[in-house]
Amino acid sequence: MVRLVRSIFKVALFIGLFLLSVRYVHTYPMPMPESQLAFWFAASDWFGIRDPDDLYIPTMVVIELIVTILAYVAIMKLWRRYHLCPR
Repeated sequence: MVRLVRSIFKVALFIGLFLLSVRYVHTYPMPMPESQLAFWFAASDWFGIRDPDDLYIPTMVVIELIVTILAYVAIMKLWRRYHLCPR
């Protein structure tokens, strides 16, 4: 039963961290500068994608996932270090 609770907690932590990264790791709703817009248009043309948002959104999801994984690993390592530390 303890394993199930720990697993559920870890999944909930990961989902919570992902939702936080979705909320805070992007440029929306602030408008992009012209240079950034030019980059996304050039990159979408280079990949043969008609709409730059079709490239921007998956790229940002991957970046948010990477940020979530890094935060999750850091929290788990800190928790283990805290938990194993003698008092």
